Amino acid sequence: MSQGNLVERSLEALIFASRWIMAPFYVGLIVSLLVLMFKFVQELIHYADHFWVTKETDVILGALTLVDLSLAGNLLVMVIFAGYENFVSKIDTGDHPDRPEWLGKIDFGAMKLKLIASIVAISGIHLLKRFMTIEEVAKEDLGWLVGIHMAFVVSGVLLALMDLITARAEVHK
Repeated sequence: MSQGNLVERSLEALIFASRWIMAPFYVGLIVSLLVLMFKFVQELIHYADHFWVTKETDVILGALTLVDLSLAGNLLVMVIFAGYENFVSKIDTGDHPDRPEWLGKIDFGAMKLKLIASIVAISGIHLLKRFMTIEEVAKEDLGWLVGIHMAFVVSGVLLALMDLITARAEVHK
């Protein structure tokens, strides 16, 4: 084996092993998921503790907050699983009956579309919460919220369109 070939193989082994640098990022996201769960429980306790004396609008706002936190949690789980599987290593669950059907099937393109869809849903819930208390929201702030939400929607549509164009180009090769 030549010295150049040895250097190349060593460099490639180092590059391949460098994917493990991402593992602490996913552990950090798991910690974020735990923090989110504690916030969810805190909101649930507050919501349940006051529901007897709460107005209907506040009940809906409380429920939307819980849905919002759930969507953020789902987003984290998706990024943890799919990111780890796509960039670090396959997750070996064996024959575990609770293995999610989508595990191992979400590529980077699908992950980014699911990510933007989750962001649009979270943004939509945040916007709906503001509409529920529209009398307390400055009209300029409401305009910004709608504009930001529409930017997410348009970004999602454009990402999906780019993926569609790419997929069609691959088929016609």
